[in-house]
Amino acid sequence: MAQRRIVIIVHLYNHLCFNRGFTVHYKEKRTKASFPWDLLGLYIPHCLLSASNESKTINMRVSSFASYVLGATIYAHLRPVFGQPISDSVNPRNLKATLTGGKVKPKVFIIDMFASEAAIWYNIPEFNVLERNITVPGFSPLFPEAHCTQDGSICQIVTGEAEINAASSMSALVYSNIFDLTTTYFLIAGIAGVNPKVATLGDVTFARYAVQVALQYEFDAREIPADFPTGYVPQGTVAPDQYPTSIYGTEVFEVNTALRTLAVGFAKNATLNDTTATQEMRSLYANNSAFGPGASSGPSVRECDTATSDVYFSGTLLSEAFENTTSLFTNGTGVYCTTQQEDNATLEVLMRATLAKLADFSRIIVMRTASDFDRPYDGESAAENLFGDAPGYHPAVENIYLAGVRVVEGIVKGWNQTFEKGVKADNYIGDIFGSLGGVPDFGPGN
Repeated sequence: MAQRRIVIIVHLYNHLCFNRGFTVHYKEKRTKASFPWDLLGLYIPHCLLSASNESKTINMRVSSFASYVLGATIYAHLRPVFGQPISDSVNPRNLKATLTGGKVKPKVFIIDMFASEAAIWYNIPEFNVLERNITVPGFSPLFPEAHCTQDGSICQIVTGEAEINAASSMSALVYSNIFDLTTTYFLIAGIAGVNPKVATLGDVTFARYAVQVALQYEFDAREIPADFPTGYVPQGTVAPDQYPTSIYGTEVFEVNTALRTLAVGFAKNATLNDTTATQEMRSLYANNSAFGPGASSGPSVRECDTATSDVYFSGTLLSEAFENTTSLFTNGTGVYCTTQQEDNATLEVLMRATLAKLADFSRIIVMRTASDFDRPYDGESAAENLFGDAPGYHPAVENIYLAGVRVVEGIVKGWNQTFEKGVKADNYIGDIFGSLGGVPDFGPGN
C-alpha cells in the first residue's frame, strides 16, 4: 500500500508537469535506500509554483521559499510511509566503491546549485547517482545528501543557491572525512544569465576566469558622481576604471585551460536542446549588431568567462559595468559572458582544500548553460527583461545534462590513459594572491 501511495503521488506530479519538462520517472523496483528523499519534497512544489514553460527564472526563484515550505510539508507526510530513509551517513561502510582508507574516492563530483539542476541528472541511461545517498553533516538542510553511483566513481552535491550556501556546503564536503577528493574532478554544472554580445540562450560555456564582480564599493544609481559611468567602484580606489587596492583574495580565480580544452571537446559531441520559443527570443536581439552572438540561430559550446554576484541583476548599465569589471580584474584577458551566484565561493573552498592537500585545484571545470539574457533587446525595458518570459530556462537545464554527461563520461572512460594522473595546467591556476604557487597573470602590476 505504501509503495502504491508514492507511485500515485509521483504519477500525479507527472501529469501536472508533463508539459513543463520536469517529469519524474519513479521505478517501482527502487529500494528505500535509493529514493532521493532530500529532493522529493522539492519536485512537486517546483512544478506547481512554476507558471509555464516560459516562466521567468526569477519568478521560480522568488517562489522558492514557498516552494521549500510546501516541500517540507510533503516530505514530513511522505517520510513516515517508508520510515527513516536508509543512507550511508557518515560511515560509508556499505559502499561498494573505490575506497582509500574507508573513504569514497570519486572520479567526478558534479556540483549543482538547486533542484532543477540536480534533477536533470536523475533517471538517465548513462549512470545512476541515486544508487547511494550519503548524509553529510553541514550540507544544506534542503539537500542534506551527496548522491553517488554504486561504485562511488561519480557523485553529486547540491549546494543551495548563492555564495553563502555554496561555500558552506562545499566546505562541509571537503572537510567531512567521508570522501577522498585528492584526484577528483569537480564539474560545476549550472545555469546562468548570458551576455548577448558573447553568447546566446542554450549555449554551454566553459570559463577560464570566475570574477566576483559585485565585490566593490557601490553608489545608488541616483547618486552616482556626474563623471562616473556606473555606481560600482573597485575597493580602495576612487574611480570605476582603477584596479582595486583593497583586495580580499576572492576577486578572481583562474582554472586549468588545458582541462577546459578537453572538456569543451567532449561537450561538442553533444546535440544541444533548443526550442522555437528560444529561437524567437534570440531573433529579438538581431536589430543590434553588437548582439550578433545573442541573435545566433542556435546553441553551441563556447569558451568565455563567468561573473559571480549574489545580486540577480538586469539591465544594460549594470551588465556593461560588470563587463568592464571582468576585463579590469583580469587585466584585459577575461571576457564576461555568463552571470551566476556561486562560483567564486565554490572555487575559494576548493583552493583552500588544495592548500590542505584535500583536493586538486587543477581538476576543476566551470560549465554554465545560458538560461536568460542579462540585458534587454532594443525597445525592451530592464524590468521587462527581468520579469518577462524566459524561454531559455528549460533548454539551459536540459543542456546541463546533454553536454555535462559527455564531460563526465569522457573523464571516466579516459581515466587510466589521461585523467588519473591529472591534466597538467599550462597556465596559472588559483587566486589573486598566488596562494597555490606561481605568479598570477592578473592583479595589481600585471
